[in-house]
Amino acid sequence: MRTATLGPAERAEALAAMAERELDVLVVGAGVVGAGTALDAVTRGLATGLVEARDWASGTSSRSSKLIHGGLRYLEMLDFALVREALKERGLLLERLAPHLVKPVPFLYPLQHKGWERWYAGSGVALYDAMSVSSGHGRGLPMHRHLSRKRALRVAPALKKDALVGALQYYDAQMDDARYVTTLVRTASQYGAHVANRARVVGFLREGERVVGARVRDIDGTSGGGEYEVRARQVVNATGVWTDDTQALIGERGQFHVRASKGIHLVVPKDRIHSSTGLILRTEKSVLFVIPWGRHWIVGTTDTDWDLDKAHPAASSADIDYLLEHVNSVLAVPLTRDDVQGVYAGLRPLLAGESDATSKLSREHTVAHPVPGLVVVAGGKYTTYRVMAKDAVDEAVHGLDQRVAECVTEDVPLAGAEGYRALWNARARIAARTGIHTVRVEHLLNRYGSLTEELLELIARDPSLGDPLSAADDYLRAEVVYAASHEGARHLDDVLTRRTRISIETFDRGTRSARECAELMAPVLGWDKEHIAKEVEHYEKRVEAERESQRQPDDLTADAARLGAPDIVPIQ
Repeated sequence: MRTATLGPAERAEALAAMAERELDVLVVGAGVVGAGTALDAVTRGLATGLVEARDWASGTSSRSSKLIHGGLRYLEMLDFALVREALKERGLLLERLAPHLVKPVPFLYPLQHKGWERWYAGSGVALYDAMSVSSGHGRGLPMHRHLSRKRALRVAPALKKDALVGALQYYDAQMDDARYVTTLVRTASQYGAHVANRARVVGFLREGERVVGARVRDIDGTSGGGEYEVRARQVVNATGVWTDDTQALIGERGQFHVRASKGIHLVVPKDRIHSSTGLILRTEKSVLFVIPWGRHWIVGTTDTDWDLDKAHPAASSADIDYLLEHVNSVLAVPLTRDDVQGVYAGLRPLLAGESDATSKLSREHTVAHPVPGLVVVAGGKYTTYRVMAKDAVDEAVHGLDQRVAECVTEDVPLAGAEGYRALWNARARIAARTGIHTVRVEHLLNRYGSLTEELLELIARDPSLGDPLSAADDYLRAEVVYAASHEGARHLDDVLTRRTRISIETFDRGTRSARECAELMAPVLGWDKEHIAKEVEHYEKRVEAERESQRQPDDLTADAARLGAPDIVPIQ
């Protein structure tokens, strides 16, 4: 296998290689489904390419609730097949595929009615646990438990005493969604896929009715641009909320439409909510999560229709007020606007036409072959990305006219998984050997797994990289350099927003870290002082535009304010 390095040279080589000879499969879109599809295809022995117009996971897949879960509320909708499938995937990720990235997380469900609610909710959670165990991959998580009000308040003292009569506690799992996708892309590359971000499909190649590839434009101004003809026997459109836009490039009506639902999340410091467990609360429209996130909590989410700018969905003041109002209904010490460190908004790609309310649209996915040579995959939920990818490649294989191996991704650990547990057990020795505090070693292992050794080599060559960032001390300077040299980060925004989460985990939204990070990236990406200044200025404008959008009363005004800061490299 190749190394999983995605630096500037590897990106250029990948674009050249895709243009050089016909691929079996070209995947368009590097969110979790596209990245998973590329990994599925390449591990079946297919010549595979993956292109992404912006950055890995820059759309929906970096702006989720960061949960790997079966979808407890889908049981209430009697969608047992979806829950069973998702619980199996959850177990696979925890146990085999990505134990370094996916971790258990407890949730408390407060009961507000005596008698019937404990029976009703308890039956649902018991079924959830039973389905998990029956999948064959659910034994790694504790079973649910029933708590009295007194015991529940001991676990979550932040709750108002009159907000519950008792509680249930159960377990799901979580991950850093953008980091997960980056690792998926690196794994696909490791097995031989050619991958390139900042490479936009601007048209499809046709021979009669058949799609035979795509015109790909290198839109990254730092590498001179250019356009490539990438020929492929099958093209997979995995562009999520952009599905209809991508389909429009072939001038054909799609077999289904994708509708965008906006979900926003707030990030608040850990000390603002006194609890040792996450919370799940029922709202009139959906459910609200309070999710442990390192030294923070994530509070979300909303579920509203969105038909404005897809690249930069904006959170309005009304969205923020909605979340604060609902979480404060159960908190003894309410949260205020001043407690909010970060805000992010994402769009769920839902299959249109199934229901009027987005919260009721199905999280099922669909795969179609609208014209010969082109497969479309859409819908679904993050947890079941691997199943979506398998279905998309199965559909593409029908058009290849050759025998192709079955899907093997159930047995393909992601980069960094192999050896992770052994290194975790040796973390104290690693700390002693490197001089890096054990807590820092744990942080690296839970973000990079066994690839941590590559960061430790960077630090060994330049010990200053072992220091934390001055204004975001959860992250080491080495992580910024590594993002640019190994993970495909091309711009400052990629590092502050996705390779790290500094943009939502600090009150300054990353502006105080911008220059330090840009200067660390500069030698890797060949930036001069002028380019460093441009990257910093763009990032600061982006943050100000987001802050301004969050002061606006509604979606229209919030969208207009957010668009005040354009992309550093126009997507054209």
